[in-house]
Amino acid sequence: MKADQIIPRYTFKDYSAWEGNWELIHGYPYAMSPSPRMKHQLTGKKIFRHIDNSLLKNSICGCEAVYELDWVIDDATIVRPDIMVICGSLDGDFLRYPPTLIVEILSETTRFKDRHTKFDLYQQQGVKYYLLADTSKETVEIFELKDNQYRSNDSIKVFDFHGKCSVELSFDSIFVI
Repeated sequence: MKADQIIPRYTFKDYSAWEGNWELIHGYPYAMSPSPRMKHQLTGKKIFRHIDNSLLKNSICGCEAVYELDWVIDDATIVRPDIMVICGSLDGDFLRYPPTLIVEILSETTRFKDRHTKFDLYQQQGVKYYLLADTSKETVEIFELKDNQYRSNDSIKVFDFHGKCSVELSFDSIFVI
């Protein structure tokens, strides 16, 4: 018997009834780790503030930075990225279309999932920019979707949000205290 025949798979309805913090990827539940450590929190705050302030300067953009909002991809996949930039309106309490940019802050418990499972998922869903902030290495890796594949592009400074606006973002000082 194959694992996918005996391991239960769940749906958005199941997910909605669960207590605690979870993600659901292709029907498989992932418990979110306990609240992020201080360095994770501070890094997330700095990145969010930087992105949000840059978007506010470009108010005609119509894009918003959001922190830990559930993105319902389909009935069997709901993820909660650390930070997203969404360009468009929200219908209800969850995002139901691909964001333009996602930032995941790596921790020891999420590193593999963020680098592999979510990397592939976000690429398949057409998320234009995927950023991985590594608090242990104090780096931000930038991936840009080109020809349906993520390409590393750590030199990018101007992020084009689907022609709605371009925002200059530099992550050089994120880890400076």
